[in-house]
Amino acid sequence: MGEFTADATETAKLTGGAAFTTSGGASVQRSALIDQFNNLGTQVDQAAKDAGFNGTNLLAGDNLTIAFNEKTGSARSKLSVQGTALSAAGLGLGSFVDSAAAQGGANFGVQNNADLVKASDALTNALTSLKSLSSTLGSNLSVVQTRQDFTKQMVDGLDTGAANLTDADMNEEAARSQALSTRQSLAISALSLANTANQGILQLLR
Repeated sequence: MGEFTADATETAKLTGGAAFTTSGGASVQRSALIDQFNNLGTQVDQAAKDAGFNGTNLLAGDNLTIAFNEKTGSARSKLSVQGTALSAAGLGLGSFVDSAAAQGGANFGVQNNADLVKASDALTNALTSLKSLSSTLGSNLSVVQTRQDFTKQMVDGLDTGAANLTDADMNEEAARSQALSTRQSLAISALSLANTANQGILQLLR
């Protein structure tokens, strides 16, 4: 990535009706971006702090354990999700300082071209880190959704079975029961007749 260089609007002197864009060698346009950049860093910190639910905040480094059954020990089915403490400083994004001197740490001198290159690299690295974190959380979410869909389908199946038992047509069920009883009686009668016939044949052979 090449160095940042001031364009014509930043280095122009007052000519004709044009306005000054520099003040003591400093770019007014760059100075105007300081508050915007620093405010965005504050918003990142606040968004991470507000991402909690029920006392757990994965963006504050908390750990979340999701149980898929009620068993204990090795028989317990669960998913552990380790959060990551997220902040602008943790992402390598310090503050813009209205200075032409190179700044140490994660801060950047907005009037210093080398520091602006450093700021650009820091933003790129921060974006890469956020994409990696998003991918990890997305993978865990996919596992939870799959288990949720499976559980929902199983519950629906059990509900359907229970409904078939409780909402059955009693007349139809009574008719089926009577038909089964009749079949059982006929089978017993047929078996009795067969035994009687066998008894008669044995009597003739004696």
